[in-house]
Amino acid sequence: MGEIQVDRKKFLATVGAGALAAMTPEDKAEELEHYMIDVLEGHDHDHGHGPHEVEEDQERPSPPRGTGNLFQPSDRVFEPMPDKPTLVDFFNLRFAPARHVLQSANHALQTGQPEETVMACLLHDVVQNLIKVDHGWWGAQLVEPYVDERVAWAIRYHAALRFYPDESVGYEYPDMYNRIFGEDYIPEPYIERDYQHARAHKWYMDARLVTLNDTYAFQDGMDVSIEPFIDIIGRNFKVPKEGLGYGGTPSSHMWRTIANPNKPL
Repeated sequence: MGEIQVDRKKFLATVGAGALAAMTPEDKAEELEHYMIDVLEGHDHDHGHGPHEVEEDQERPSPPRGTGNLFQPSDRVFEPMPDKPTLVDFFNLRFAPARHVLQSANHALQTGQPEETVMACLLHDVVQNLIKVDHGWWGAQLVEPYVDERVAWAIRYHAALRFYPDESVGYEYPDMYNRIFGEDYIPEPYIERDYQHARAHKWYMDARLVTLNDTYAFQDGMDVSIEPFIDIIGRNFKVPKEGLGYGGTPSSHMWRTIANPNKPL
C-alpha cells in the first residue's frame, strides 16, 4: 500500500493537447486532483487501447471535463434509490467506492480530530459526482442545509487553501503541483481572494484541516468502509424525514439529480 504515483506524461495525455493549451494553471491543478481520484476509484482512463483506437477516441465528441462522474459515458447500471434515501444510501448506491473521501475522513478519525472535521472530510468531494467545476462551492451548497455551518464553510474554502502552505499544521504546498505544472504556478485572483478571506476567518482551521487530511487520502490498496462513520453521520447530518432530495431544501434538486442521473427532464 502506498500513495498513488502519477505519471506526468500519462496524465497530460488524458487531457489532450488542444484542451491543455486552453487550460489555466488552476484548471490543470483541478484536473490533476480529479485524475488522481478517478485512478483511486478504479476508473480507466486509457481503456487499454492501442494508438489507433486512442486516435479514434479523440475524434469522438466527449462531455465537458467539468461534468460529474455520474454523467460521464459509462456502462454502469444505477440501482434504484430507496423511497426516503439517506446519506449512507447515497454513499452505497451513487458515490461508491468513494475511497478518497473515506480515506480522508478515516485519517481525521484515527488522529482524534473533532467530529465536525471528520464530517467535512467525508463530504468534501462527494459533489464531484454531480459537477467538478468549483467543487468547493458546489459541495458546500449541496450539504449546507443538513450540517453545521462550520462544516459547510470548511468544504467551501478547502479548495482554495490547497494552494497555500501552512507550517503550523504541517501542510506543505503539494510537490506534485511543482512536478506536473512547474514551480512558477500562481493561483488565479479569485483563488487568492478566497484564500485571504479564509485565512482571516475565525473558522480558518476548519477548512485547513480538510486540506491536511486530503493529503493522506490517495493511498492505493487501502479500502475504508462507511460503517465507522454511520454514528457520526447520525449526529452531524440531518436528513429530512422525506429523504434526501425530497425535503424541499435549497439543495434538494441537487440530490435528486445525483439520485436520477438518467432522468431526461
